[in-house]
Amino acid sequence: MRELLFLLKKGNRSAMLAAIVNAVIAIIKGTAYFFTGNIAMFAETLHSLGDAANQLFVFIGSALSKKAPTERFPNGFGRLVNLVLLGAVLVVGIMAFETIKEGYSHVIHPTKSEGFLLTVGVLAAATLLESFVLFKAMKEIVHESGMDKTGFGIFAQSFTYLGKAKPATKLVFMEDLVATIGGLVAILAVILSRYTPFHQAEGIASILIGLMMLFVVGKVFLDNAAGVIGQADEEMENKIGALVMKDPDVKDIQGITVIKEGEDLHVELEIEVDPRLTVAAADDIKDRLEERIMAEKGVVDVTIEFDEEDGILSWDRKLNPGND
Repeated sequence: MRELLFLLKKGNRSAMLAAIVNAVIAIIKGTAYFFTGNIAMFAETLHSLGDAANQLFVFIGSALSKKAPTERFPNGFGRLVNLVLLGAVLVVGIMAFETIKEGYSHVIHPTKSEGFLLTVGVLAAATLLESFVLFKAMKEIVHESGMDKTGFGIFAQSFTYLGKAKPATKLVFMEDLVATIGGLVAILAVILSRYTPFHQAEGIASILIGLMMLFVVGKVFLDNAAGVIGQADEEMENKIGALVMKDPDVKDIQGITVIKEGEDLHVELEIEVDPRLTVAAADDIKDRLEERIMAEKGVVDVTIEFDEEDGILSWDRKLNPGND
């Protein structure tokens, strides 16, 4: 139990904050739906409920993925966050299906909803809360990317560096982006339904919200399926390759692989050195390179193999295939 509590302290804070906020929002929206019967409010209730459950799973998964390697699992538990996310998106998928189904039913059989002011007030308050969580996720993305932006620069940088964000942070960003847009769509639909004969607007809004939820499901599923299998980080491979080639004793790189496991990076490196080097000198090179590579953000282990120099620059040909 003590170890579990210790690991939970390392969980993704954006996911935990988002889970709490969305749970509160889901309760408020659900209460409003009970009194008004508004179908757009129903869609938003399921949306927030699905997000809250999803983000709670993400928080727990991100925490458990920090567990230290064991004898049985020597590579650690980094991919656990990807597995948890794959399971979590099933919840959102079910909610999305129900949202689309209810929206379609309302389009076919439109009805006028009650409690206009209550509905708009709740949706507006919920959208503001969702946008607050979205902004926190944006700041987290910028921080994880190593950038230092403030103000409006955070918005642009969060989209630019979304691919570099941790899986949990990325999910929170995507879900709350969709939730914020969905809230605005729902408000517009309620207003249209109130002041025009177009009562189908709420049903259409529900369908649009459900489709946006499905987009998140698809995107998260593909990203984390790749993570479970073991996805190579080509950008980090090039970065580490450039770092290694700066070492005066490294003649060439035969191969380099950087595997992403959740938030962790595992580096495997094969370098060419002067065959006349002593074992002691080679060991010094190994220690030096390990120290430099381990300093890179996210790298948890490095495996280095040596080969004798063959006079052919393999690393240069990899970066520039046309140079033979």
